[in-house]
Amino acid sequence: MSDVSNDGFVPLFDGVSLAGWHTPEKHPARWKVEDGVLIGEQDAPGSGYGGYLVSDQAFGDFDLKLEMRPDWPADTGVMIRRQRDSWEGFQVLVDHRPSGGIGGFFGNGLASFSAVPFAIDVVRDDAGRPTGLKADDPATSVEPVTEEKRARLSYAADVDDFLNVWRWDDWNDLRIRCVGAVPVITTWINGLKIAELDTATLESPNYGPDAVLEVLGDSGHIALEVHDNDAMFGEARWGVGAQCRWRHIRIKDLSADSGKASL
Repeated sequence: MSDVSNDGFVPLFDGVSLAGWHTPEKHPARWKVEDGVLIGEQDAPGSGYGGYLVSDQAFGDFDLKLEMRPDWPADTGVMIRRQRDSWEGFQVLVDHRPSGGIGGFFGNGLASFSAVPFAIDVVRDDAGRPTGLKADDPATSVEPVTEEKRARLSYAADVDDFLNVWRWDDWNDLRIRCVGAVPVITTWINGLKIAELDTATLESPNYGPDAVLEVLGDSGHIALEVHDNDAMFGEARWGVGAQCRWRHIRIKDLSADSGKASL
């Protein structure tokens, strides 16, 4: 990669094409670039079928920064240490939908662990239009945050602090730092530390760090997600015609051996 900035970050998205990225043969979703923005949507819109866009390059230890702008509802996220030809990996959640977690973690193909600091819902005006985010109500939540899920994190932000920094219907900064063979993963949104997960000490049913290292190795790909709809949420998981938009995707290699950061 080229165009290294003074802080060591290099672009993963060139702003004009999908160069450097690929879609899996199965579950590709639909991806396009418009006016410097990478857009993901279901294929076809309203079909209920999502998928992934995967970086060609793999990374070990890294610091990733990007800007995101999901519609409501849109269940998306950023996978890290993902395998090239299968779906295992750690997912940083951007579940911009009812009972959604933003900035927390899920284990794709890794015992499906959930480690989230809070969940959100939407505020609506008198006409029923969504106008902002609020804390999810555990009494009515479809997928409530439990103390067990929260306790899996070594750091968990308060939902009110998150709501104070989130910019509704606007661009939001996401930063992900991943360090270690069985990594510690940390997330920030608009400069606010949201969550930290030590995957080497994580305790969750059927999860084992040695088995995870065997499956993932010490490096993997970055992937953006468009979620399928399902029986639990239906169109509340991904609305008809909804999109998630990404731009200014940049990464800094933190590996001791820079040659380790690519395959």
